[in-house]
This record gives sequence, C-alpha cells and structure tokens, in this order.
Amino acid sequence: MLKMIIPMILLLPTITLCKSKQFWPTALAHSFWIALLSLQWFKPSMELMIFSNCYLGVDQISVPFLILSCWLTPMMIMAGQNNLITEPTSRKRTIIFITILLQISLILAFSTTELIMFFIAFESTLLPTLVIITRWGGQMERLNAGTYFLFYTLIGSLPLLVALLTTQTYSGTLSICTLQLSTYPDMMNPWTHTMWWLALFTAFMIKMPLYGLHLWLPKAHVEAPIAGSMILAAVLLKLGGYGIIRMTMTLAPPLKMLSYPFMMLALWGVIMTGFICLRQTDLKSLIAYSSVGHMGLVIAATLTQTEWACTGAITLMIAHGLTSSMLFCLANTNYERTNSRTLLLARNMQLLLPLMGLWWFSASLTNMALPPTINLMGELTIIISLFNWSNTTILMTGLGTLMAAAYTLYMLIITQWGETPSHTKTIPPTHTREHLLMMLHMLPMVLLMMQPELIQGT
Repeated sequence: MLKMIIPMILLLPTITLCKSKQFWPTALAHSFWIALLSLQWFKPSMELMIFSNCYLGVDQISVPFLILSCWLTPMMIMAGQNNLITEPTSRKRTIIFITILLQISLILAFSTTELIMFFIAFESTLLPTLVIITRWGGQMERLNAGTYFLFYTLIGSLPLLVALLTTQTYSGTLSICTLQLSTYPDMMNPWTHTMWWLALFTAFMIKMPLYGLHLWLPKAHVEAPIAGSMILAAVLLKLGGYGIIRMTMTLAPPLKMLSYPFMMLALWGVIMTGFICLRQTDLKSLIAYSSVGHMGLVIAATLTQTEWACTGAITLMIAHGLTSSMLFCLANTNYERTNSRTLLLARNMQLLLPLMGLWWFSASLTNMALPPTINLMGELTIIISLFNWSNTTILMTGLGTLMAAAYTLYMLIITQWGETPSHTKTIPPTHTREHLLMMLHMLPMVLLMMQPELIQGT
C-alpha cells in the first residue's frame, strides 16, 4: 500500500522543483509508472484483506477503485494539456499539484481500515475539487457551481461525523475489522438505530448523487475543466457507492423501512434522468445527468444488501467510471474546436474528424450497455438482484435502460451526423495525444470483458 502512497506524495515536490520544459514529461512518466505499479493489486490472494499496517489495507472491494484512481491520474494530466497552453508555468504546476493531492486523498479513502480516517480522506477530496472547479472552470457560473458543490457536501458530512462518533461511543472502536465482531446495535432502540443509519446514508447519497440531491452535479460538471469533470465522473461519485457498500458490510444492517424511500427515489431517478437527458441541449450536462441515472441503479443495488447486488454495483461503478470519463474527454475535444457545448453547434463531426467518430461510437455503445461490455454485466446483475428483491422493479429498471439507449443514440446522432454548421467547416485536426487518451479509456474496458471477475469484488 505504501509503495503507491509514497511515490504519489513524492510526485508533489518533483512537480514543484522540476524545470518548466521537463514539467509535463516528468509528471506523465511518474504517474504512468504509479498506474502500472497499481495493477499488481489484481494478483489473487488467499487473504480477505492485505494489510500494510494497522491503518491501511486493501481487499477485493477497494482494489478496483484504487486501480481506477491511479489509472486516471496520467489521463487527467494528459487531457488538461491543451487547456493550459496559455497559462503561466506557476498555474500549470498548481493544477497538477492539486490533482495529485486529490488522488492521494482518494487512495487513502479507499484503502483505510479506520472509519474516522475514511471520513477525513472523504472530506479532504472536497477542497482540491472545489479549487479545480472555481479557479479553472470555463465561465462565471463556476462560482455558483462551486457554492452548490461545497454546501451540498458539507450538509451531508456533519450527520456522517455524528454517526461515526456515536459508533465510537457505543462500540469503543472504529476499525472495520473489529466492528464486525461488535454487538453495539443491541444497545440502541429502533428509533435511534434508524436515525443513525439515516445520518450515515445522507453523506453518501449526496456524493453518489441520489435523484433529488443531485442538483450540484450537473452544475459542477458543466463548469469544471476537463480534468475536474474526469475525476468527478470517474472516481468521486464512486466514493459514495464504496461508502454504502463498506458501511452495510461492516455495521449492523439498517431497518427495511429506511431503505424503501431511498430505493424509490433511486429507481424513479433512473427514469426521470432519462427524460431529462432527451431534453438537454448542453453536451456536458447530458453526460452529467446520465451519470445520475446510472448511479441510481447502483444505489438501488447496494440497498438490497445481497452479494449478487454488490458485485453488480462494483462492476457498474468501474464500467461507468471509464465510460463517462471517456465521454467527457470526447465532449472536450468538440469544445476545444467549436468553443461551444451546445449540441446543435457541433454537428456532423464524423465527416470532419473521422477517427474521433469511431471513438464516439465505441463510447456510446458502452454507455448503452451493449453486449459484451462490462456495463451490461453490471446492469444485468443489478436488474436480476432487484427483480429477486421485488418483481415490480423490472418495470422501472427496464424503462430506465430503454431511456439510456434512447438518449445515448440521440447524443451520438446529433453530434456525428446531420448538416455541418458553417462555422465548423475549417477546424483543427485531432492530435495523437487525444487518440492515446481514448485508447487508454477503451483498453481497460476491452480487457475487462475477457476477465470481468477482476472487478466484481468477489
């Protein structure tokens, strides 16, 4: 574990001290080396959890998220290069420094075995993300987006802290391993137990986000620079899902009555975000709302608390992390050439950028969960587990997947076909860097189709 954290921490002084000409190659090479080193966590182990010390450890649930975080670091550095060409060197250093700080927080959050340390790492992701959105965002609305993001996150974090301190008071420990042996819920009355779980759930539901608590997400995504959008979509949303899975596995199960309202909102959100996406004119906003729909399926799955559902939830989260990050990168390539996120102003891009059209097609197929993608494996597992939990859920999940296919096709057809607008007749060609970026998104998805058990958390 420490052989990932220490190189990541040492990358901070490296970025600060290296010469301006060697800045990008050094940051990229170092982060790629860490990403490749993280792949060894896939090596099968006979132990349930591998500890590096009493505070840090990895198991089959945290490994996929850790590798995804490490894999995304070089891609974020690569994606943001074009945006930062005109910026002075000091600002380039600052954004990479903040990005690495964010990655360190995420690695600590996914690998800690102490719940209070998880809370600290969970909350420490807030400040770097806020700085990335409010300082390097596209328009003046970025300040409004940052305010939404800050207050939604803070409102959820206080109940989570209170719930964790209550657990410490009743059980005397917050270690994941020790809590599983504790009998502290017997000391609580049913009302206290329900309120305690509600406080635990709130922070994670906002982070996911649950439909109804999702208003910060489209704003943050639309205003964030490409690096911010990638990390938000790929890893930060997954912190919520990981938190729910970890808490429900470690602590005493919540009462059934508490799960029902969250389950209803999550499944309703899958359908509603589908309809919202069909009405969007902003490309980044469309991709952001599609994330809310996919995370609704994940929330519904984690609340059923079955092994089958948790497997599907982890698989879908990893699949969605790679797919949505790729879609944001594609949206950014359009934005850099047309200076607009409006769908109608970037039509017939297939004719102008043919190879980019292939990447759009591939990303759209994975977002639709077409066979044999890992998105399909995750969604099917979740739909089956929800059907076993309640037969009527098939109506909502079925309609949700239909809507997902409809808005993905709508996005693909609008951007790739149609009449070419007059202002886009002469646009710059694509760069090798952009194709490498898309390749690094597609390669893990293709390889995981052949061996999906690596990310199924079993």
